[in-house]
Amino acid sequence: MRVYGIVGWKNTGKTGLVERLVAEITGRGFTVSTLKHAHHAFDIDQPGRDSHRHRVAGAQEVFLGSGKRWALMHELRGADEPRMETLLARLSPVDLVLIEGYKREGHAKIETHRAEAGQGLIASEDTTIRAVASNVPLEMDCPVFDLDDTAGIADFVLSEVGL
Repeated sequence: MRVYGIVGWKNTGKTGLVERLVAEITGRGFTVSTLKHAHHAFDIDQPGRDSHRHRVAGAQEVFLGSGKRWALMHELRGADEPRMETLLARLSPVDLVLIEGYKREGHAKIETHRAEAGQGLIASEDTTIRAVASNVPLEMDCPVFDLDDTAGIADFVLSEVGL
């Protein structure tokens, strides 16, 4: 599978860009999945629901299925966080997987940047970042896109992965 990353510091527009890219690229006829890294505990389940009760009881995995979607929850129960490649291997084949986060991994990425976030650029020290999407003009040794230029960024990503 082809993968491309979106990275950046908190509140720089990563999720919004991923959301717009998914809509843009699927609108062009390609299939897209996403992988989002979370730095905190998260729960897609709710206390009191049957699936939550199964997990609390000790189930290693809880699989939910309906006529609309399915979800698999896997409890690590003290095991190490799985590597990005391990998670990617669990996805069904698609044309492109957009990865939000995992900034320290070796795949190609675009960095999001907002001046008001007050953070330096990761790209200045990371050669896996191939372009920057920013809300202010920047002088860089890589392409710089306006953060809102979804079509241009999509063109770049699709070209980078050979689609």
